Amino acid sequence: MTTDQSTFAKIGIVTVSDRASRGEYEDLGGPAIHKELSQILISPWEPVTRVIADDQELIEQTLIELADTENCCLIVTTGGTGPATRDVTPEATEAVSEKLMPGFGELMRQVSLKFVPTAILSRQTAGIRGKSLMVNLPGKPSAIKDCLDAVFPAIPYCIDLIDGPFLETNSNYCKAFRPKNK
Repeated sequence: MTTDQSTFAKIGIVTVSDRASRGEYEDLGGPAIHKELSQILISPWEPVTRVIADDQELIEQTLIELADTENCCLIVTTGGTGPATRDVTPEATEAVSEKLMPGFGELMRQVSLKFVPTAILSRQTAGIRGKSLMVNLPGKPSAIKDCLDAVFPAIPYCIDLIDGPFLETNSNYCKAFRPKNK
């Protein structure tokens, strides 16, 4: 585990939206993720943001770049997780992952079902590529907050296990879980 806390952890924030990538629609998802991470994390971090179209090849290339070239320990996507024809973010994530982490999607759907019955249509997933954890979130800012709040307690320990940087959370907002015997 890398524990040099003097360096910034790089976190990829990817908005997947045809309209936002063309400038026809304001990106609300990426800023919502940034805001939530700013409240959760107290360790230094640096966002690496992208706004891209709903194109599987482009999503795959972006995830690979953020993991392999930018060395982001965490890559969080928003958008493209529904059942529409252009919604291909989970397929792209699965295609570039070395290990799938289905528990993230299961928990996010469970939490979302408390607010909206259509949460069963969401196909969020997560996967690991090298030393990067990739997590797909929905596109609506309130759902981003609900889902990120639900899964984030497990994210720092997951990143520890894949030899990423030590992420410290604001325990008054989100208490990260790490086993006591570690």
